[in-house]
Amino acid sequence: MMKKTTNPNEINFKDKFDLNDKVIVITGACGLIGKAFCEAVCQFGANVVVVDIESSEPKKFAKKLSKKHNKEMFGFSVDVSNKKSVTLLKNKILKKTKKINGLVNAHQNKSHLIFEKFEELNEDNWDKVVDVNLKGTFLMCQIIGTHMAENGGGKIVNLPSTYSVVAPNQNLYKGTNMGCPAAYSASKGGVEALSKYLSSYWASKNIQVNMITPHGVWNHHEKQFEENFAKFSPMERMSYNHEVASSLIYLLSDASSYVTGDNLLVEGGWTVW
Repeated sequence: MMKKTTNPNEINFKDKFDLNDKVIVITGACGLIGKAFCEAVCQFGANVVVVDIESSEPKKFAKKLSKKHNKEMFGFSVDVSNKKSVTLLKNKILKKTKKINGLVNAHQNKSHLIFEKFEELNEDNWDKVVDVNLKGTFLMCQIIGTHMAENGGGKIVNLPSTYSVVAPNQNLYKGTNMGCPAAYSASKGGVEALSKYLSSYWASKNIQVNMITPHGVWNHHEKQFEENFAKFSPMERMSYNHEVASSLIYLLSDASSYVTGDNLLVEGGWTVW
């Protein structure tokens, strides 16, 4: 129970960020942002459950984290769009850890649609993106989140997108080979709406559901894209994955004990103008 006091001297604010003895499940853990999430959470003392598709080698990454941080981490593969796969994942995690304190849904699918125009968007490709981004977040929340709701509570952090907040600026992609598919925006908009729904639905179960919205995370982008991005960003640069990861500690820890349903924008002011 949260300490009832008006005296800040009674509070150790530094300890509020401590994640020791917490078990945090992170999907998309072997991705650009996911790896930064894992490292940050490990540094603050948690045991991380590295979850990703088999080809990303989550077990291998978990072993690296275990060796570096001298603490047991676990790696499992999953198809987030498949209920049986997610249920099996939950059972495997609980067999190893006995508890789950936090869930971070950092998985996403959009790369195979990056060049597909809306007029030519294939129905099957739409389904692939929505199945992973939206249905996958739904299933992870339903199966892992329900376990937490029935066992004392926990923290859920989902990742919508800047393009669930505003529309893509098509000028950003001029002169590049890049673009943002409509299915991605639609699926991420669903993630944001679902997160708000669950924040209210599970509030009485001691579950806090929040969001992190990154934007323009640098990953050796085309020079033209970087130049375009700088023109439209108040900070005149792209972000780095470690800048996104810092916000996760706040949302997973007791530091955010009175925050739920929030979308923490880590987008360099992109949406302010």
